[in-house]
Amino acid sequence: MNNLTINDTICALATPNGVGAIGMIRLSGSNSFNITSKIFSKNLLSAKTHTAHFGTIKNEGELIDEVLVNVFEQGKSFTGEESVEISCHGSSYILQKVLTLLLENGCRLANPGEFTQRAFLNGKMDLSQAEAVADLIASQSNSAHHIAMKQMRGGFSSELKDLREKLIHFASLVELELDFAEEDVEFADRTELNDLVNNVLEYIRKLAKSFELGNAIKNGVPVAIVGQPNAGKSTLLNALLNEERAIVSDIAGTTRDTIEERIIIEGIDFRFVDTAGLRETEDYIEKLGVERALKQVDESAVYLYLFDASKLTLDEIKKDLEQFPSDISQIIVANKTDLLDEKSLKVLKDSGLEMVYISAKHKDSLDDLKERLLKTIDADQLNSDDVIVSNARHYDALIKTISALEKTKHGLETGITADFIAMDIRQAMYELGTITGDISTDDLLGNIFSKFCIGK
Repeated sequence: MNNLTINDTICALATPNGVGAIGMIRLSGSNSFNITSKIFSKNLLSAKTHTAHFGTIKNEGELIDEVLVNVFEQGKSFTGEESVEISCHGSSYILQKVLTLLLENGCRLANPGEFTQRAFLNGKMDLSQAEAVADLIASQSNSAHHIAMKQMRGGFSSELKDLREKLIHFASLVELELDFAEEDVEFADRTELNDLVNNVLEYIRKLAKSFELGNAIKNGVPVAIVGQPNAGKSTLLNALLNEERAIVSDIAGTTRDTIEERIIIEGIDFRFVDTAGLRETEDYIEKLGVERALKQVDESAVYLYLFDASKLTLDEIKKDLEQFPSDISQIIVANKTDLLDEKSLKVLKDSGLEMVYISAKHKDSLDDLKERLLKTIDADQLNSDDVIVSNARHYDALIKTISALEKTKHGLETGITADFIAMDIRQAMYELGTITGDISTDDLLGNIFSKFCIGK
């Protein structure tokens, strides 16, 4: 965004397209009050900030609508600029007519994310907070909302800036030593610097580790339901949904493709995927379904291995489990336990395998399964004060920061020269700066804000 466009007064529809009771149009820029006054029945040039004004909008004597206009002075708005919000009736015709009048009187249409971008450029929020605005708009569960809100309100920005300032301090001292290289002096205490690097590394690693949970919550935790034909996978999906979503039949191999449904459990969005039954088959279509089922496990954060407790032996269960990757969280679910006698149930419980015992058909013990799911993804972490990283760009920067700090630590341990230590510290500072926007480029900003909706 160049200086010319920054100085423009922009406008955009801030509510979704379509007919509704109310629609809102936003303006931002130094000419917002003046332009609005040209089409509004009241002069807003001397209006006080954070006041609402009821009146009409006309076009050459034609009444367009009765509206409510809210005004915000420069420095006291979301963008940090003079801003106006016009609330109209939600007619698409009315909203387009008002937008056209604003454009004719000196506004231009806002680019995607331009309001939030101006808030960043005007120092109302840092870059990570700006990105959290988009996450907040897109949040579809309590947990995703919680993460986005925490980040938008500061999240880990203050901590990262504090750590970066400390690194800047030491980098300056190390580089000062380079100016006195011939005198062999040390301005930066190596022990103190080593302690700082260790502390920063510990914190950054913790943030990076939280991305696994944060990313899953942001996009929905992918859970594959796998098992042999007629294990009750589709019945379980229907039971969790409380509706008949998947076809249930006694005929083996009914499900031949994946069926995905989202279910919110304790505020966390889970994406359950019902897959084809795992078995040897000559049927080409069913074979493709089995391949997709195994691929789905690889792409999941956790998978439920469901088996018919009334039919499968322990050896068959263990053989099935061998085909799944060991680095993906697993929950073994014994289904149809309503068909077992006490002796058979005891055999399963004494097997050494940790299981959840349910009857999908009768919806028995589904709460136990949900509890296990929450424990598997460490949902308790959401209730702590710890920051959870959900942004892939932030995660990438954290990983690069860790790499630079590990090089710094290695250099301190091996007595490497100050110029190399300074270079590694500077790289760590740079990567941290890209998260908060202390370091940014036009390409980076353009890529981030282009993904926002227009009007935000």
